[in-house]
Amino acid sequence: MRDEARELYDYDSLRARSEACMVVARVPSLTLVLGGHQDLSVLGPRVARDGVALRRRRGGGGLVALRPGDLWVDWWLPSSDSRWSPDVGVSSRLVGGWWRAVLAERVAGDVREHGGRLEVDPALGVMCFAGRGPGEVFVDGRKAVGVTQWRVREGTFLSTVVHAHETRDVLRYLRYVPPGLEEALNHQTLVSLALDATDVLAALGEASGGFDVHHYAVV
Repeated sequence: MRDEARELYDYDSLRARSEACMVVARVPSLTLVLGGHQDLSVLGPRVARDGVALRRRRGGGGLVALRPGDLWVDWWLPSSDSRWSPDVGVSSRLVGGWWRAVLAERVAGDVREHGGRLEVDPALGVMCFAGRGPGEVFVDGRKAVGVTQWRVREGTFLSTVVHAHETRDVLRYLRYVPPGLEEALNHQTLVSLALDATDVLAALGEASGGFDVHHYAVV
C-alpha cells in the first residue's frame, strides 16, 4: 500500500477563484477517491498489486470509485455568489435540485431528492454510495446521484457523480467488506437509466445557469 494518496484537485487554486464555475472531470482509469478523513487502512493490498490510482478529496464521506465514462460534475460557489449558503443542507439540495429536474425529464421512474439528514449505517460508511445524504437523487429507490461538499471561508465546492456502470466490483479492494455493503451499492447508472452523458451535461448547464464550464482531467 502506498504511504499516501494525492489530492484529487488543486484546492488552493479553487479557493482563489472569485467566480463560480462548473467543472466536468474525467479520470483515465479506475481511481479510488478517499474521503478527506478516511484512513488508507480501509484498503487492502490488491490496490497496489493492480496499480489502482489513489486520490483524496477534501470533505467528509467514504470511498468513491471513479472510472472513465462516469458523469462527474462539480460546482464551485464562492461565498460572494448569491447561490452560496452557509447551510450545508441547503447547498447540497441546491445541486440535488438541478440533478432532479434534469433526470425527471429523462427517465421513466420515480425521481426523488433526499431532503433529510445523512442516513448511513456506520458499518457501511466506508463507501460513499452506501448511504443517503442531503441533495442526493434516487430513481425508484436506488441512488442515482451522489453528492459531497467541501466548505471553506472562500466558498463551497460541491461534487456530484452518476456512475456509468455498477461499482460493487471495487469491493475486492477493501481490506474488509462489512455485511450488507454489497446490497447497499445496488445503485442506478447511466446504463440502467439509459442516459446520454452529453445530453445530461448540456441540461445541467441550463438548469444550474450562470456558470463558466471547465474540463478537468485527473493525471
